Amino acid sequence: MRYFIAILIFVIVATVSILGFRQDKFTQTPIWVFPDMDIQARYEPQGKNEFYANQMDDRPIVPGTVQRGYGWEKKQVFSGDYQWDVIDNPSMYSGKKENGDWYEGFPVEVTPALLQSGKEKYDIFCLVCHGDTGDGNGITKKYGMAATPSYHTDVLRSMPEGEIFNTITNGKNLMGAYGMKLNPEERWAVIAYVRALQLAGNATVEDVPQQNRRDLGL
Repeated sequence: MRYFIAILIFVIVATVSILGFRQDKFTQTPIWVFPDMDIQARYEPQGKNEFYANQMDDRPIVPGTVQRGYGWEKKQVFSGDYQWDVIDNPSMYSGKKENGDWYEGFPVEVTPALLQSGKEKYDIFCLVCHGDTGDGNGITKKYGMAATPSYHTDVLRSMPEGEIFNTITNGKNLMGAYGMKLNPEERWAVIAYVRALQLAGNATVEDVPQQNRRDLGL
């Protein structure tokens, strides 16, 4: 028992000697036993840096840097005739109507060029999970990934385009967000291509224009 008391006293004295009493002010830099993420070798915003001539951490943008955000320019923003697309066409960037409901339809003109762009982006970002026809039988399914829903269901066929836009932008369940990889117009292009896949997967002969039926052997 006496050894235990001696060891306990020693531990207490050692702890107080190293860490000090509670609420005491350190006159020297305290000892960081587990610094973890408290001390990081990084540059702070608007911090001082003796290495550079202007002694600032903030550096000019490297030429060729990929733009983030909406690309505001002061000369444009503070000019009298400045127009902001986000205000002029809010559904284009939010997928919602002014009353907050999901936008139905497309806030951009659906053209063959837009569909082609949608196919290209779909093949890059979506096909691996959703499959080339949108049936959910993508490459990832072969490797044991959870089943990807098919686009050819009544739920997804009737889903407003704005809600699909929101899913692409922010992700849902196991699907990650693609808002940082696809700009708004590209997201709408993908949605237009998805609608084309849905139409093709549930179409009948009557949906094919008369002048194109001969090309399909109909």
